[in-house]
Amino acid sequence: MKLLSYERDGDDTWGVLTGAGVVGHEHLGEALPPNLAGLVSACEHQPALAGTLQARAEAAAARAVAVEGLRLLPCIPQPGKVICLGVNYVDHAKEGGNTVADYPALFLRCSTSLLAHGAPLKVPAISSKLDYEAELAVVIGRRTRFVSESDALGAVFGYACFNDATLRDYQRRTTQWTIGKNFDATGGFGPCVVTADELPPGCTGLRIESRLNGQVMQSADTSDMVFGVARTISLLSECVTLEPGDVIVMGTPAGVGYARTPPVWMKAGDVIEIEIERVGLLRNPVEA
Repeated sequence: MKLLSYERDGDDTWGVLTGAGVVGHEHLGEALPPNLAGLVSACEHQPALAGTLQARAEAAAARAVAVEGLRLLPCIPQPGKVICLGVNYVDHAKEGGNTVADYPALFLRCSTSLLAHGAPLKVPAISSKLDYEAELAVVIGRRTRFVSESDALGAVFGYACFNDATLRDYQRRTTQWTIGKNFDATGGFGPCVVTADELPPGCTGLRIESRLNGQVMQSADTSDMVFGVARTISLLSECVTLEPGDVIVMGTPAGVGYARTPPVWMKAGDVIEIEIERVGLLRNPVEA
């Protein structure tokens, strides 16, 4: 099942993507949560709920509207936590002169940095060194603490595409990466959440690519991640409580702009696409 968040009358709402278009949650039955974060939380306590929504959406296909007519929002517009991994592909570590450690490199993103599919990715006036990073996002569906690696995938609600766009000069102004990763409207997240039951366990074995103005810049397989989804969730759960609607962003493969000669930076007028096999295609125009 594919789920989207979008704006209606100034509020965020959600619907199910079908072959006919998007069926809003108001057509799927009574007493459903008004936003997607609420649905994720509800499914923790009503596991059968998610399994019925696709059938309800297909039955209500006559009420579907075109995706193009909606103002999409980031999949989870206000996640409680966005935890990101760095240097999680060996080839990306090598191109940046880094080594892969025995524990993941971790940093946080805030919700104001997120943007939806189709929304303009902003190049700020104070820097031109805006880089792209194709990544897999994991949406947590269950309150989780101290979970084993073997049980960790039970905490996953679904997966989405993410662009961890980074201001490289600001990233390197400090030993912490946070500031370069949190400029407004730089974290593309969408277009939809694909529920875990539709994808391989841990979302492994899928092609992940970035394309800048149609040119392939990154191309890899999600199986190339050093720390897979299950291991990452297990390690994080030793330290923090993961909650429904939290997001984990799994790192990027080789081919980023800063490691090229000469470097390639996104600029106004560009279009950046992130595509993950069976998960979706995230596209954002770039504006000053």
